[in-house]
Amino acid sequence: MERKEFIKKTVLSGIAVGVSNSLFSNSSSLFLNKKSTKLSILHTNDTHSNIDPFPVNHSKFPNQGGVSKRYDIIKKIRSEEDNVLLLDAGDIFQGTPYFNRYGGDLEMKVMSKMCYDAATIGNHDFDGSMEGFSKAKVHANFPFLCSNYDFKNTILDGQTEKYKIFKKGGLKIGIFGLGVELKALVPDVLFGETVYLNPIEIGQEMVSKLKAEKCDLIICLSHLGYEYPNDKISDQVLAKKTSGIDLIIGGHTHTFLEKPTQILNLDGKITLVNQVGWAGLNLGRIDFDVEKMYFDKKEVIEIK
Repeated sequence: MERKEFIKKTVLSGIAVGVSNSLFSNSSSLFLNKKSTKLSILHTNDTHSNIDPFPVNHSKFPNQGGVSKRYDIIKKIRSEEDNVLLLDAGDIFQGTPYFNRYGGDLEMKVMSKMCYDAATIGNHDFDGSMEGFSKAKVHANFPFLCSNYDFKNTILDGQTEKYKIFKKGGLKIGIFGLGVELKALVPDVLFGETVYLNPIEIGQEMVSKLKAEKCDLIICLSHLGYEYPNDKISDQVLAKKTSGIDLIIGGHTHTFLEKPTQILNLDGKITLVNQVGWAGLNLGRIDFDVEKMYFDKKEVIEIK
């Protein structure tokens, strides 16, 4: 698919907390003899145990964020759209006393209440040890997707999946997860014998598997980070050095993006990269319309 064709194929829309409203639209039709199927991807990253909104006297984010407000937005979108996926790119744990007190149980229960479809593991999700993560995970009714962490000799063996295929509106959406290298980032004792595998090689392997399953859309949940000043593998590097990934939903670097970044992959086609900051301040939204193939809108919603 050429760059122009991919742009026509994608409806882009972003929801962000604490930013004023904006809107643009442009449309064109390509498949006239097929019924349009719209898929709405909602996503978060680096929520870091932020259950409550920020205090009303906070210097940067007064009364912004909070899982209750996020839940209301998600519920509204689900009432308006037929096909919705809700995803998280890791670092669910660590950052408020809620994690210190409940060890991640509350975060998992809240995400289950919001009906997340899948998440990947971030480096801070090891902060309570693998045993702690395993204990909290009992309260998660959604899968954790981790393709480049080999947990074979650990307590997490068999508790994660390399990828998962979701079916929405006749579409097959393949999703896999990639994590950052833990060595020197997380104390060795917390991740034990977890083996880190090259995310570029594993990412391409996952694409091949998902293409063999005839997936219409391939998404990577990444906790690699948006970009770095050196040659460390990031979402942008992953996009450039692989082919076949339609969307990378990122985390780790707490990067606030107003809209997805478009990166040319190895085949010269576009991979979208998005990340929505941290602390649950933003809820990302990207809509794909695989039949009408048009840019529809980007909107930013303030939550008070």
